[in-house]
Amino acid sequence: MSCWLQVVVAAPAYSAIAGPLTYRSELPLAPGTLVRVPLGKREVLGVVWGNLDASGDLLEIQTKSIAGVLDGLVPLNANWRSLVSFTASYYQRSFGEVALAALPPQLRELTGLQLARRLKRPVVDTSQPENAINLVAASAQQQAALASFDAENSAKKRPALLFGATGSGKTEVYLRLAANALAQDPNAQVLVMVPEINLTPQLQARFESRFAHLGLERVVAMHSGLTPAQRLKSWLAAHSGQARLILGTRMAVLASMPSLKLIVVDEEHDASYKQQEGARYSARDLAVYRASIQPGCRVLLGSATPSLESWQATISGKYQLLKMDERIGAVADSTGLPTVRGLDMNHQPKHCVIAPPLIKAIEERIARGEQSLIFLNRRGYAPVLACHDCGWKSECPHCSAYRVFHKIDRTLRCHHCGFTERVPRACPTCGNIDIAPVGRGTERLEEHLAELLVGIKRPDGSPVRIARIDADSTRLKGALQQQLASVHAGEVDVLVGTQMIAKGHDFRHITLVAAINPDGALFSSDFRAPERLFSLLMQAGGRAGRDAARSGVSEMWVQTFHPQHPLFGALKTHDYPKFAAQQLEERKAAGLSPFGFSALVRAEAKAQDAAQGFLNAAIAAALAAALEGHDRITAYPAVPMTIQRVANIERAQMLVESASRTSLQRFLAAWQPLLLETRKQGEFKSLIRWAIDVDPLAI
Repeated sequence: MSCWLQVVVAAPAYSAIAGPLTYRSELPLAPGTLVRVPLGKREVLGVVWGNLDASGDLLEIQTKSIAGVLDGLVPLNANWRSLVSFTASYYQRSFGEVALAALPPQLRELTGLQLARRLKRPVVDTSQPENAINLVAASAQQQAALASFDAENSAKKRPALLFGATGSGKTEVYLRLAANALAQDPNAQVLVMVPEINLTPQLQARFESRFAHLGLERVVAMHSGLTPAQRLKSWLAAHSGQARLILGTRMAVLASMPSLKLIVVDEEHDASYKQQEGARYSARDLAVYRASIQPGCRVLLGSATPSLESWQATISGKYQLLKMDERIGAVADSTGLPTVRGLDMNHQPKHCVIAPPLIKAIEERIARGEQSLIFLNRRGYAPVLACHDCGWKSECPHCSAYRVFHKIDRTLRCHHCGFTERVPRACPTCGNIDIAPVGRGTERLEEHLAELLVGIKRPDGSPVRIARIDADSTRLKGALQQQLASVHAGEVDVLVGTQMIAKGHDFRHITLVAAINPDGALFSSDFRAPERLFSLLMQAGGRAGRDAARSGVSEMWVQTFHPQHPLFGALKTHDYPKFAAQQLEERKAAGLSPFGFSALVRAEAKAQDAAQGFLNAAIAAALAAALEGHDRITAYPAVPMTIQRVANIERAQMLVESASRTSLQRFLAAWQPLLLETRKQGEFKSLIRWAIDVDPLAI
């Protein structure tokens, strides 16, 4: 007798395959079992979601049989399936899209036999007898944070937010909490999340060193920088319970970890925790939810500049607040944080890139054998190449954006679609040979610094050494680790870079950090721009003076044309609570997050009119049908996205807001069928895809 299974497969919401599909099986299979099933002309990986009672020949004729079972794996448990279900429901995605995104790509290609062979491979036990770890004594604030976290004894333990200044020792708190969780339960698992792949090796080295007694096979990493085979190995280790400590980026929050007891989200404010493609979920928010459904699991969020959503949650009492506002080794009556100096560019020589006082400060650091970090969040040589005779600019033919000039390889490169061309010998429009770069990126800044410091010598008489770290200089495998090692070894005097070096790294010899041209975000139309700027500057400044012996001379310089802006006032005093209070007041008055809730519905088509028309027609149909929650939402007319064309695809978006999260969710769920129906109309045949982005980071 046949059994009928509900199986979820990878399919986006706009494909109309949002829920499970029905397949036939000769044997009953437990929910969470991985199976291979036919889908169209393909054979794909699926997850059994449930069983159906069915009878009659018609159903048996109409349903296809499963093609195989990956029976070497323990089924994915109920907690994991609940996490996937919540993610799909809240972020308005299909079950299969979320479930399959959480599995390693190589698992989709393996047959049951291939998986069985892999699982039979012996695991070398590298564990060692646990010796007493020679720990450095915890500071008073670290001890207080650890005690407060453990003392939380409410019926349902709250998420905790560790508000710790840069250099205050948050990582040590993570290490000790992880050690406590692992010691209390021999099967316990701990997940530590970081926002960027380039931060994982540094953190991994610290955790592997601290937990060396467990064995290397017990500490695994999960991020997209791993090879498919490495990702599969890490996932299998976590799923089987072999891995007890998992370090990863946002993708790790959806991994199968049946004995999870602690989740740590480092730099919880970071935008990288929000997935921007496919299943657009927030890993930080899912970490909080996962801890709430996993028995005995706690979650700790950590940041020197928490997101305003998390900060407001501590104010309302939803989250537990742990404070560490002093750096390790700070002298009495001092936080040990760098002195912030605002440099008014209105009083500096016209068109100067780096003000003379800042150059002098850098020279003083070089003379003392100290390092400086110059931060500019724009890679390439110049954002635009232009002809001043006819007005030609290096526009991308496929995107509504300019191609960036990269001097090293003499190319014009679009950072959106990747289209690359050699720099023309003359203006393509008028033939003028004097085409020139406009603006500055890190390449040009590095070159300019070399010119300004050409006559400066290091204490040993050798020339100044300048290095650049950005996405271009670290493209080759191992390049980032090599460059960071040079900085740590003191082989670099001035480091130029983007935001990838402005957070998370522990540079012991940097005593000066300078931010070049940060004003662009002050008057952005995006309401989150001031929050991101303040966070970025605080994090960048936190790279200075991390060695207690040098903290007293550490400085952060900020070049600005608006030195009186309240943001810089809060930055000078390292007063995040003051900045947060001002921002929260403005957001509350405007009904913005965390006091209001929103979603962006995006559409992509071959023509902008089709994309906007689809969105406007869909919302009109929703209001006409009086869908649930329609009276408690505000939908704005569709508009082009900021960069409206990428790779010859036109993009539009519609903002939907509500003061009630529940009402917004109910409306979006009821709206999805209408979106599918609207797409079938003849005038929208050119529509390529649409997607809903819940809790968007940028509007």
